[in-house]
Amino acid sequence: MAQKQALALVAGAGPGLGQALMQRFAQGGYRVIGLSRSPHHANDDTNSVLLDLADAQSVSTKLADLIAHYGTPAIVIHNAAQLAISPFLETSEETFEQLWRNMVLSAFNLAQATLPAMVQTGKGAFVVSGATASLRGGANFAAFASAKFALRGLTQSLAREFQPKGLHIAHVILDGLIDTQASRERTRGDPARMMKAEDIAQTYWHLAHQPISTWTQELDLRPHSETF
Repeated sequence: MAQKQALALVAGAGPGLGQALMQRFAQGGYRVIGLSRSPHHANDDTNSVLLDLADAQSVSTKLADLIAHYGTPAIVIHNAAQLAISPFLETSEETFEQLWRNMVLSAFNLAQATLPAMVQTGKGAFVVSGATASLRGGANFAAFASAKFALRGLTQSLAREFQPKGLHIAHVILDGLIDTQASRERTRGDPARMMKAEDIAQTYWHLAHQPISTWTQELDLRPHSETF
């Protein structure tokens, strides 16, 4: 009987880093399934499914079905994000809550739906994408930074609770723009000064396969030209 492919889940499977992560882990032999809240990024042809990670019931049901069919995930990546840039006094309560739901609550729901099965196997990696705003809040970034701060805190707490149970929990700070068509149009920045999605994905690959004696809980990535 042929052995099942190990399962990798990528939450936030849109263009750019999400797709690069899916491609890298697929190249490494994993069965990769992307989770996306946008119908434009989720379809059967790309092994992606439509799922609102902020909806706890939907996450629990859908991931229980995926785990029953494909087995316990070996790799889970939370790459879901939403950017909002606006002066604080012009930031609505709706926007503030929406960013928290789409980045923090989504990670909470994803972890609750996957970690119990991973604990049973005693192995696996849960990797979370952070940002410069995970470390410092900037003017006009109140909603985004507060959510990224919370996401970092959640990841640290998961690491301290679940690493002794054999699960590698890691947080990656992406300090710089990722080179996508959208970022080029939005900033008119120099692509040579941007982070390449495939290079970030390669780092995630190595991070998820570190030997148990040398686990990284947090690392930061930035292009050589980025000041910090």
